[in-house]
Amino acid sequence: MTVERFEEHRDLLTGVAYRILGTVADAEDVVQEAWLRWSGADTAAVENDRAYLIRVTTRLAVDRLRRAKARRESHVGEWLPEPVGTDPAGTVPDVAERVELTNSVELALLVVLETLSPLERAVFVLREAFGLPYAEIGGAVGRTEATVRQLARRARKHVEERRPRFDVDRMSRRRITERFIGACVDGDLDGLIAMLSDDVTLVADGGGRAKAPLRALVGTGKVARFLTAIATEAGARRFAESLGVAAPEGYAVEFTDVNGAPAAVVTAGARPISVFSLVVLDGLVRTVYLVADPEKLTRLASPA
Repeated sequence: MTVERFEEHRDLLTGVAYRILGTVADAEDVVQEAWLRWSGADTAAVENDRAYLIRVTTRLAVDRLRRAKARRESHVGEWLPEPVGTDPAGTVPDVAERVELTNSVELALLVVLETLSPLERAVFVLREAFGLPYAEIGGAVGRTEATVRQLARRARKHVEERRPRFDVDRMSRRRITERFIGACVDGDLDGLIAMLSDDVTLVADGGGRAKAPLRALVGTGKVARFLTAIATEAGARRFAESLGVAAPEGYAVEFTDVNGAPAAVVTAGARPISVFSLVVLDGLVRTVYLVADPEKLTRLASPA
């Protein structure tokens, strides 16, 4: 019975932990530790399983995030969250239980959440993504309801000021993503530049294990030249070989949903080697997120 009571909430706990931490591996570790706490507790005395488990998971995730902050500061190059695959309906297996929750796992939002303190991030996630009452959040983070309200207001204001705006629907974003990748693969520099805003930014995370710019590239010329260079056959081969994919059988691109939004997953020899996620505003690509760290791509299903 103890196991069943925990498993009933596992997906919810994974969703909370992933949004706080930004990596699936850390989220799974936190949930496993929460299970160990739960299995060793007097569960017969627990009046509300959900509230109890969210409290345990949140505190474990906040503690882990505080330790992770130091590691991320020494990360080689830019640090981006770990992408997770989602199905066309918009659900996030093992990460979210409701379609509307997918908006809270978009890479663009998770990047902004990285700029919050661990406590602010936890409060924002519990309130904005899961709609928990302030009193329950206070119990989860060990703060008074008044303090939680202040933290929530500060975090919400911070996120609203920095969160990218999307002014196109899902299908339009998918079509733009397809055209964007097509221009890269075709080496159509002029066509690619025409799709980019003047202040376009490319943020790439190779984790020191894949060749990627160590700093964000800004401007149409720099971004377009980099993208068309790695999209050539020779460039793609060098990129794949930097990941240890020697003499791949072939490259493929699947346009699919990642973190609840249209994205492009590039594979070499059926192994994911990069994910492209775009921020589109006024019909132009404003930001390109490129995740190429192989350790962050192991959970993405390979295209059929």
